[in-house]
Amino acid sequence: MSQTLFISGAHTDVGKTYVACAILRATRAKRLRVEALKPVVSGFDPQDWSQSDPGRLLAALDRPLTLETLDAISPLRFDAALSPPMAARLQGYDLRLGQLTDFCRAGLAASAADLTLIEGVGGVMSPISEDATGLDLMLALGLPTVLVGGSYLGAISHTLTAIETLRARGLAIHAVVVSQSAEPDAPDFVQTVESVAAFAGDLKVIAAARGDGDWAAQLV
Repeated sequence: MSQTLFISGAHTDVGKTYVACAILRATRAKRLRVEALKPVVSGFDPQDWSQSDPGRLLAALDRPLTLETLDAISPLRFDAALSPPMAARLQGYDLRLGQLTDFCRAGLAASAADLTLIEGVGGVMSPISEDATGLDLMLALGLPTVLVGGSYLGAISHTLTAIETLRARGLAIHAVVVSQSAEPDAPDFVQTVESVAAFAGDLKVIAAARGDGDWAAQLV
């Protein structure tokens, strides 16, 4: 049976793309078909995009880094490292939720994959278009969510707040992934994961330690 998941974040730069790529690779390792969509991306350098979010997703999909493959998974790309509507505005583009939902729905309808991932931007409530936040896109698509949180100071609150927001709006949470933050002075990672799990109820909480991709098999 095919499955579709939305990869959302409790905050900006918590590791959504890292988590998405790990899940794609773990799924491919089981010889299953995968697909990924990143409908909009900002902070995108068109001259050097191999390590951008869509570039990394294409590598995890084992696809060539060409303009054609890039357009197929991430058609709306903006240069400034700002929220998508702010970055789009700088380039004279009026970004609207309908464009994102239409692209995602068309991609899902065309996908023959066993697992399709849609990756959002920023945190759950980050603006994603002039008329919507990431939460609005999630509600429009109605997909189960993999919520990615970090382990920096304050991450527990951000993650638990995101959980409550998704629950309040009736969105299913497939799992919570706590991605280990890179800051050398970040709180203890194991204790951070345990604290999130203690307040997350019956949700599956997965620890994604840096440099260890074995955890991703738990989501396949």
